[in-house]
Formats: sequence, C-alpha cells, structure tokens
Amino acid sequence: MDRDRVLQIGKIVGVFGLKGELKVFALAEEKTLFDPGRSVLLQEPEGLYTPYTVSTVKAYKNVLRIGFEGIGDRTAAEPLVGSGLFISRDALPETDADTWYWCDLIGLEVYSVENGYIGRVTAMIETGSNDVFVVTGNDTETLIPAIASVVVDIDLANGRMRVDLPEGL
Repeated sequence: MDRDRVLQIGKIVGVFGLKGELKVFALAEEKTLFDPGRSVLLQEPEGLYTPYTVSTVKAYKNVLRIGFEGIGDRTAAEPLVGSGLFISRDALPETDADTWYWCDLIGLEVYSVENGYIGRVTAMIETGSNDVFVVTGNDTETLIPAIASVVVDIDLANGRMRVDLPEGL
C-alpha cells in the first residue's frame, strides 16, 4: 500500500480483558474515525496492512477500547499489540479552503514575506487558543502561531508557507 495514501490515526498499545478488545492510543482528534462500522487498516510489525472493521469503541482512561470484527478473544488480539491503525486519505472529510490537516503541513518550507528562509515545519502544537507551527532551520527552532495575521499563504502544491512574523520572533 502506498504510504502517501494512508494516514495513521492510532496505535495499539495493549489488550483489554478476555474478549479481544484492544487499547488504542488515538493520534487523530476526530474520534468519529473510530466509530463502529468504520473500516481501518492495521499495519502489523512486518509492514503488512490488514483491513478490519470496528465493532465497538469506548473511551477508557487516556486510550480507546476498540473491538474489531473477527477478533473475539485475548489470544487473537495479543499479536496485534504494537500495530498502527491507518485509514485511507479518501476516507477523510473534505476541508474548507482555509483548513488543512496537520499531516499535510508537516514538511512545508517556511519563508518570511521578505522571502527569507526560516526553516521547515517539523511539528504542530495544540495550545487551546490557536495551534503553533514548530519550524526548524539554520540550527534554530521558531514557534509560529497558526493565525491569519501571521500565516499569509499556504501552498501545498509547492510545499511552501509564507509568514509575516511579529516583531520579536
């Protein structure tokens, strides 16, 4: 399977109980991606993608307890620990014109409005009020707020972002 056509939405971190439920650490903010009836791909340690259908999902502490059709007991579930959960990019909802998925922003080259190279987006931080881009370049790390007054343009096709940095950044 083409790695660019799937997105990781979780990781199986353990088994829960005797009925084959799995503890999943969700990497996706949108929990409806784990709804019963949804099809997901498990990438097993050897790299193979296997399709599974979610049968049950429950929030449990800081993870989700997920049951999959065909996994009915602990013995069947244990070999899946460590697997990543993926979905096809085609299964993602369309975004608005000024909204992007974080995974599409990681790796963009960032330039100031004066065309000075700042670096590459290496991570995103969710702060509550607004997201923050972590931009690494020239042996420095710059935190750039993801707000309209700072982010002038995002060009996914060319892998670039232009920003108008406030004084002091």
